[in-house]
Amino acid sequence: MFVVEMEGITKRFGSFVANDGIDLRVKRGEIHALLGENGAGKSTLMNILFGLYQPEEGTIKINGKKVTISDPNVAVRLGIGMVHQHFMLVEPFTVTENIILGKERSRMGFLDLKRAEEEVRRLSEQYGLQVDPRAKIRDISVGMQQRVEILKTLYRGADILIFDEPTAVLTPQEIDELIDIMKRLVQEGKTIIFITHKLKEIMRACDTVTVIRRGKMIDSLPVSDTDENRLASLMVGRDVSFSVEKAPSQAKDPVLEVEGLVVKDNRGIEAVKGLDLTVRAGEIVGIAGVDGNGQSELIEAITGLRRVNAGVVRLNGTDVTNKKTREILHRGVGHIPEDRQKRGLVLDFSIGENLALITYNRSPFARGIRLRYPEVFAHAKRLIEQFDVRTPDERTAARALSGGNQQKAIIAREVERDPDLLIAAQPTRGLDVGAIEFIHRRLIEQRDKGKAVLLFSLDLDEVMKLSDRIAIIFRGKIVGYVDPKTVTEEELGLMMAGGKGEEATS
Repeated sequence: MFVVEMEGITKRFGSFVANDGIDLRVKRGEIHALLGENGAGKSTLMNILFGLYQPEEGTIKINGKKVTISDPNVAVRLGIGMVHQHFMLVEPFTVTENIILGKERSRMGFLDLKRAEEEVRRLSEQYGLQVDPRAKIRDISVGMQQRVEILKTLYRGADILIFDEPTAVLTPQEIDELIDIMKRLVQEGKTIIFITHKLKEIMRACDTVTVIRRGKMIDSLPVSDTDENRLASLMVGRDVSFSVEKAPSQAKDPVLEVEGLVVKDNRGIEAVKGLDLTVRAGEIVGIAGVDGNGQSELIEAITGLRRVNAGVVRLNGTDVTNKKTREILHRGVGHIPEDRQKRGLVLDFSIGENLALITYNRSPFARGIRLRYPEVFAHAKRLIEQFDVRTPDERTAARALSGGNQQKAIIAREVERDPDLLIAAQPTRGLDVGAIEFIHRRLIEQRDKGKAVLLFSLDLDEVMKLSDRIAIIFRGKIVGYVDPKTVTEEELGLMMAGGKGEEATS
């Protein structure tokens, strides 16, 4: 029996057609993947199912009954829950306080928090989520925050769970744990719609996959009847290469030199502890490490976003330690930040304004103290086409774009500036296979033009494919270098856990 039937769903934003007559049928008790490129219309379709958008055309049936889902409250009453890509949690609140927010239960006029904590603990144990009901959101990992979002839907009685790009911000270990949780939820009688573009996860976790391309439904088939290559082709409309081709590195003079760097985290504890690192022109140096070993603090120290407590940062031989971020960027540093929404974009600015965010006060965008908007938008239009950013137009607000297209806009801005040093932190997080192929090619092009690239990625496959040298970071120090052509993932994993490595000769 189909628990969800969406027929002929069409949704427009102005002249832009996000969903074009899409059909989707989901069986009870399955994990159903919704696969597509960034901006293909996956999240829009699920936002319609959850009542956040209203379609111009089409019908929806839940458990065989035609329904009108006018808002999320109606969706919740129908047993639909949605775990959004960007979490909706109040950081100073506890896990329990976040879960019951808007559904508080009282006893004699007072909030019955103890009873709520017991209910959260029971649900957590039932579904193997292992969440502490009393923990503060700001003190738990991203993976644990996602479990809180799942618990929010279960607490409200959801039988149909929509997961919107749930693995985009997770570590490999957290992804494995999430897949186990999803399978357990299905065993307990739930149905899951899994929005993604990660082919390996579909093959591991899902029963059925529906492919959407540019707002149209392309195909729906059992996962057992397909493979990654066919899914990639269906998703982007052409053959996709999963390998990275590059000539040997021609490394030259140092562009970035970091010596004895000490940086403290937000708690005042040393996160980077006497770290040394050199990146030369014409090479990609990948940083491999388990998340939370000082990577974020290192990036922020190099780019001027965090104070250096000791040590030195040199760019092309010039000391830039503790210089202002704007000065560092104008000296030839490009920065693709790991958090695109907090550090990469001003979400209420247009895409055009965001693409000129660093150089807006320079020619041709500035005339005195005034912005020359025709030049800003002409520049944006060119980059949008060049980097295939899916947006209605260059005047659209950045927050209206999908996460992957927000990422492509940031990469377009930073690569177009042609910096001497490009710091790329999780550059393909949230991107589909076609976009990943495109971004990888761009990073290699920068290297081949004699630029230095410093790559931070939790995707070991990406680090090994792109890097000319891999530096392993552990507890705030570089503990060794390896040659990606000879090291295995197992050896790399051992070093990331604190094992000893050898200095690379390149």
